[in-house]
Amino acid sequence: MGVILELYLKHKTVILRTLGALMIIVGIFVHFWAAPKEEISEIELAAANVARIEASVASQSGGKVVAKPSMSEFVEELKNAQEMQARYITIIFTILGVGFLGYSFKKKEPEIS
Repeated sequence: MGVILELYLKHKTVILRTLGALMIIVGIFVHFWAAPKEEISEIELAAANVARIEASVASQSGGKVVAKPSMSEFVEELKNAQEMQARYITIIFTILGVGFLGYSFKKKEPEIS
């Protein structure tokens, strides 16, 4: 354990700056990777096609349409939860990265012996 502590103390500035820069890069990457996309996904397109086909079959048969439980509310809540998680991860990583970088530039106070 003493060797690891010595190594950390010897290279403290480099370790903190590298960790800070890495966390900021990860935060930015997560932000742009999780940004909402304007295009329709294949799953949403398939769900729309299935709904259109079911509506067509129901109108041709002349029968009553039986209400099925909708998965759209579940999918919307899942998307909202994922967006919030991505935002929180971005915020946490950016704050930690800035904190590590700021701490690495802090002036060392002389030790009084």
